[in-house]
Amino acid sequence: MKYWPLIKVLPVRTHFRFVRLAKYFSILSILAVVTSLALTLYPFKPPCFGMACGIDFKGGTVLEISTAPQPVDVGRVRAALGAMHLGDVQVQGFGAPSSAMVKFQTPEGASPSDTADAVRAKIAQTVSPVRFVKTDVVGPKVSSELLTKGLLALGGAILLMLVYIWFRFELQFGLGAVAALFHDVFLTFGLITLARIEFNLTAVAALLTIIGYSMNDTVVVFDRFRENLRKYKRMPMAEIIDLSINEMLTRTIITSMTAVFALIALAVFGGPNLWGLSIIMLFGILIGTYSSIYIAAPVILLWGVKRGEDEVEPLKTAKARP
Repeated sequence: MKYWPLIKVLPVRTHFRFVRLAKYFSILSILAVVTSLALTLYPFKPPCFGMACGIDFKGGTVLEISTAPQPVDVGRVRAALGAMHLGDVQVQGFGAPSSAMVKFQTPEGASPSDTADAVRAKIAQTVSPVRFVKTDVVGPKVSSELLTKGLLALGGAILLMLVYIWFRFELQFGLGAVAALFHDVFLTFGLITLARIEFNLTAVAALLTIIGYSMNDTVVVFDRFRENLRKYKRMPMAEIIDLSINEMLTRTIITSMTAVFALIALAVFGGPNLWGLSIIMLFGILIGTYSSIYIAAPVILLWGVKRGEDEVEPLKTAKARP
């Protein structure tokens, strides 16, 4: 590893006293969660409340176009429709290279049919020849069902994580992990609201990914914590938590930074369609690492856990030879 100077900068073992600051960071986290919920829910107006609803949850018009025999230039179509200020505009290819799906919102006060006619005319000017295969209008009822299913998916994922941690460790571990997950999800909702990122099915997928990453990071810390509980029978709980986090801190930083670098590249070079996804996941990875240290672990300290029943035998020192 001597040719990896950036990794060698990280110490093999740190000695930070995380638990000593847990009370202050917990207060900060509670204030941040309350603020995020207030921003997300105000004004209390369904379906997305304070967030910027995308087509998936607000409704809009869907056009299926074909430029056969030539492949459709998705980038040109997206740029042309973006200049029409229709809100959330999605253009993506599907099936054959000559086919694409165009989704757009109808501006307030405008007629859906007139807006669809204007979009068809703009597409015809941008790419030619073009054939409009199908036109559908996604109503608010369908969008509301999608939003409900998306929120149920988030809630179901958190519940299954609780059951998994409960069976693998103890209930106290599961409560700590779920507290960290709720913390991450609520703060991410606050970010989506503040940054005015379109809340759509892609954002829901990003939230589910954050839940998985945060849980993976928490399980790694919990696993080392359980090993140390069995190893150090008489060590105070706070010191065991500090020891376990310090032992895994370098690994966590390296793993997180690998994902962070990839997401930064995605945000910079991925274009506007991937910007929101990459920002949500980037924030989720950073806040997930924080919550594993200052949310999940302190909850275990408050509830307490059982220590292993088998005492660890002390190491026998070798006898010196005469």
